[in-house]
Amino acid sequence: MFYGDLAEVKSEIHIPDVEPAAFLIMLKYMYSDEIDLEADTVLATLYAAKKYIVPALAKACVHFLETSLEAKNACVLLSQSRLFEEPELTQRCWEVIDAQAEMALRSEGFCEIDWQTLEIVVAREALNTKEAVVFEAVLSWAEAECRRQGLPVTPRNKRHVLGPVLYLVRIPTMTLEEFANGAAQSDILTLEETHNIFLWYTAANKPPLDFPLTKRKGLAPQRCHRFQSSAYRSNQWRYRGRCDSIQFAADRRVFVAGLGLYGSSSGKAEYSVRIELKRLGVVLAQNLTRFVSDGSSSTFSVWFEHPVQVEQDTFYTASAVLDGSELSYFGQEGMTEVQCGKVTFQFQCSSDSTNGTGVQGGQIPELIFYA
Repeated sequence: MFYGDLAEVKSEIHIPDVEPAAFLIMLKYMYSDEIDLEADTVLATLYAAKKYIVPALAKACVHFLETSLEAKNACVLLSQSRLFEEPELTQRCWEVIDAQAEMALRSEGFCEIDWQTLEIVVAREALNTKEAVVFEAVLSWAEAECRRQGLPVTPRNKRHVLGPVLYLVRIPTMTLEEFANGAAQSDILTLEETHNIFLWYTAANKPPLDFPLTKRKGLAPQRCHRFQSSAYRSNQWRYRGRCDSIQFAADRRVFVAGLGLYGSSSGKAEYSVRIELKRLGVVLAQNLTRFVSDGSSSTFSVWFEHPVQVEQDTFYTASAVLDGSELSYFGQEGMTEVQCGKVTFQFQCSSDSTNGTGVQGGQIPELIFYA
């Protein structure tokens, strides 16, 4: 721009496509080797770094985005990572979107993505959520897109801006109740489509549909089992409404979806249970529910409402408080380190534990997670 055969002839050069703050960050890096990134300007800085071929700054921007990645911004960052051709960031975005699909699709950021990104998200086989959530998200995006294009928000215009994306929503995989209370009343489907889908649910002779008929595969939950054996006779363990708790850390980002718990050692029993996940004393997720154990030494899954993003090499505390039949199975020969697929978990005792659970033995035998 300043020297050589392609130099600009004007003394003042306008750069309308780069934000001043981002340009200043790039200049500061080029002259002083300092990188000073902020959430508000990092995408604009990445754009500048790509435009002017400053790879070290671009790499720092991508790393910053990866560390700040969460469900509420994952779709926007997916859109940007595709634009900037950053495959590693794209992969990290998919990990978050797949595992925390409901939160990602319901985020404000989802409505800001471009049409091509919308298409690949809605087509995604691994989305771990109900189809009704996908349909609601698609409608929200269509409303936002109508406004961006200056169109009245009408069913016809929503269909227009969605185009073929509407036919990527797997409407027939919803329950009949979900369809009747949601998509059937949305006015975005034609009367013929609505009629045919109702027939598809109920009639023996099903009409052909333009929507995919098979459920998404979603993600298969993985289980980290921290005990080598379980017992109940030698030293009876009792659930008494006290807290069983353990600390854990993973060597890469994972999404904890729930806990596997032991049940009664004296026959079938129902428990009320409160599970909790904390970091530095702050509650990140909890659930109060019930489960029935069949008297076997199997573990019983108790889920959080949404999977929780767990950062690498950071200790978190998992806790469970159970009320019900007192005598229960418990784990023995606990391990401080467990390899589970590509993830290594470390365990250590928790000061929250008031019922005897620790690394060597006790309760909370399993972490249920996506990776």
